[in-house]
Amino acid sequence: MDRRKAMKVAAGAFAGTGVGLFALSTAFKPEKQPEVEPGKVDYDQTTETNWKYVLLDPAVSAQLAYGFYNEGSCMYATVKSIISQLSEKIGEPFTSFPMHLFKYGHGGVGGCGTICGTLNGAAALIGLLVSAKSIQDKMIADIFRWYEQESLPAFSPQNPKLDYIPEQSISNSVLCHASSTNWCKAAGFKVDSKERKERCSRMTGDVAYKITQALNDIYNNTYIADTTSNLEANTCLACHGSEGKVNNASVKMSCTSCHPKSLGHRVFADIHYKMMK
Repeated sequence: MDRRKAMKVAAGAFAGTGVGLFALSTAFKPEKQPEVEPGKVDYDQTTETNWKYVLLDPAVSAQLAYGFYNEGSCMYATVKSIISQLSEKIGEPFTSFPMHLFKYGHGGVGGCGTICGTLNGAAALIGLLVSAKSIQDKMIADIFRWYEQESLPAFSPQNPKLDYIPEQSISNSVLCHASSTNWCKAAGFKVDSKERKERCSRMTGDVAYKITQALNDIYNNTYIADTTSNLEANTCLACHGSEGKVNNASVKMSCTSCHPKSLGHRVFADIHYKMMK
């Protein structure tokens, strides 16, 4: 057999094997978790609580958060952007609110690189101002998913602390270290650079804007829960979620920022899943 013919035979065998593996894996693929459709959320504001809310201007919140960043970093600035306004408009109990508490959230909780401080602050505000747990969960899922898939930072401050407009990037994660690292790769700066700090200052403004919008909508009774489905996570949960055979994960955040699928997982995981008891 000449060399050219041998190469054709080998290529055909390889292609046939690939088609066969694809057919096997597709045939055994488990059902994805159902997607959550957008829907209006009704919130009963008559719940007994001293922590009231009045409608705020998202643009004001964003500018305040950007300015507060240097006082205590991202979580502190996100929370203070809202609480400081409520203190002015309502008074107590916001006037004596222990703002220093939220300085711990910097750098993904004490610099540990876990949950982004802006999201930690946004979730704290939801927990403080919206008493129903089921609605808290929906609002947190929405803002977390928005953060994962949005190209940020988009906020442009009135008086920038640095003469620099940061590159935008998609974090694909709610974790501080993944979000920052992805941005550093896109922008070409080190994580301890003044440019990265400007980026995080502006993202704090973005999240403050977003959480103000969300709180306004829930108190206006116009809130639409619309980003709670993560198609990527739903695919993983088909096997790894509570309805799957593996049943070892509970998650709404993106999976692949930490767990990229290997070739072996993509080709053989569904076959293995089908054979599991």
